[in-house]
Amino acid sequence: MKQSKVAATSVLLGLLFLIFNGINCGNDTTTNTSTSTSEAPAVYQKIYGASDVYVEGDYVVIKSNGRPEHKSPYYLGTQWESTLYEAYNGPNPNFVLNPNRIAEFSMTFKIPLNPAENTNHPSTPMGPIGVALNGVSFFNQYAAGGAPLTGEINSFEQYGGHPQQQGQYHYHLEPYYLTAVQGDSALLGFLLDGFPVYGPAENNETVTNSDLDVYHGHFGIKEDFPQGIYHYHITTEAPYLNGDGFYGTAGTVTY
Repeated sequence: MKQSKVAATSVLLGLLFLIFNGINCGNDTTTNTSTSTSEAPAVYQKIYGASDVYVEGDYVVIKSNGRPEHKSPYYLGTQWESTLYEAYNGPNPNFVLNPNRIAEFSMTFKIPLNPAENTNHPSTPMGPIGVALNGVSFFNQYAAGGAPLTGEINSFEQYGGHPQQQGQYHYHLEPYYLTAVQGDSALLGFLLDGFPVYGPAENNETVTNSDLDVYHGHFGIKEDFPQGIYHYHITTEAPYLNGDGFYGTAGTVTY
């Protein structure tokens, strides 16, 4: 009887040992495979429309629902209509409300923390090519299918944006709400290659396409980057925001 009790106790202790070590191994595996994160530099904290901004490895991670905080006629018929709907009151007499309505998304932008020129200058994709300070996506200078914006531009509301078929609101050109609030020469956001986007003025002068390279940017000292940095500018003429491709290597955006 005593031997049986000893044997049973030994088995029980053995099982407890295995369980304990199994739990510890599981914890160790989780810890070893996790990626360390840290607080993003102050300039990225200016992206006030993000739900979270942090550094993960060599990337700045920006999380956003992509929905503008400003009013829009495209809030008509949505759950936000009572507080955010505003009829079109802009200067375009040819404005036509498109059939799409603003929706929310769970978007994660990952942009290089230390952007650098990519000599191949890859083309920008259809869909998001960057993120504005209010968490709204920047799109390139083309309409669906790579067509010119000639017709689609008439669906841009008074703040410069509109939603696509799935309801993702975005800017192809100047985000007028942001330039009104932040200023014409202010930082407006970042493209996926990590380089910043500034408004249509610099040093108290209007920026024109002739001031910029084929990617719609140039190098210069900015308050946010006192050592100087390549940066894009919004202009009033096509291509408005970005030219023949990214200046640097693009990060990613996922839903």
